[in-house]
Amino acid sequence: MTDAPEIEAVRQKASKSSFYSAMKMMAKPQREGMYAIYAFCRVVDDIADDGIGTRIERTTALQEWRDDLGALYVGGRGGRAAFLRGVVDDFGPRLQDFIAVIDGMQMDVDEDIVAPSLEVLDLYCDRVASAVGRLSIKVFGMEEEPGFALAHHLGRALQLTNILRDLDEDAEIGRLYLPRDYLGIGIAPVTPKEALELPSLNEACRKVAALAETHYEAAHQIMAKKPQGDIRAPRLMGAVYHEILKRMMKIGWKAPRKRVKLPKPVLAYLALRYGLGG
Repeated sequence: MTDAPEIEAVRQKASKSSFYSAMKMMAKPQREGMYAIYAFCRVVDDIADDGIGTRIERTTALQEWRDDLGALYVGGRGGRAAFLRGVVDDFGPRLQDFIAVIDGMQMDVDEDIVAPSLEVLDLYCDRVASAVGRLSIKVFGMEEEPGFALAHHLGRALQLTNILRDLDEDAEIGRLYLPRDYLGIGIAPVTPKEALELPSLNEACRKVAALAETHYEAAHQIMAKKPQGDIRAPRLMGAVYHEILKRMMKIGWKAPRKRVKLPKPVLAYLALRYGLGG
């Protein structure tokens, strides 16, 4: 793997995230592959979320990533995507899944997502989360059929959990990913902060949590069959985020909300329990 500046930067970011323990348990080639994928995701996510530049400028920046990835996959130098050469050559992730991640970021650039339909929410989750899973299962050494199924369900479970945990942070930047179908607002316009005051908010969040639960269960069933590959990382990520979801469900989403974080002893226990074995 190329030890590009992007990789070193992501090591620093990853060390402060839930992903760090999952990455750390992997063999070095796989670990470096995941750092590269994570670095890519962080860079394009920052384009969508850091608020720097106009929407047109950020769209241009995302298109440049599409172009560089396209060049990389036909044997070119790859420009800013050059640090992905190693993971592409060693593990064979699909170009279409890198592009899907960018398309997910483009959704946030095109407009601030506020109370989308269930269909749009599912598409968003597929692009920004399940597509990352599809890239990752190649590094895990999984076969595509169980691997892509796992990415489908676990990606959505993790993203829905993030949405429920980040309600207030998202509202501060003008976004609300809770589906209007669950909020019961029809096509009525609403701002994110107004939506967080709706009487239907807690029930809407519980419906999203129930949807996430179905995806956690489906992911668990896939992993319980012990498919080919090293699935310790997705097992651990699923366990950590599922525990976060369960704690949020216990306290609910009525104001004032406090961001749920797992204590270090709980994280250590989960790492020990789910990080052992294949």
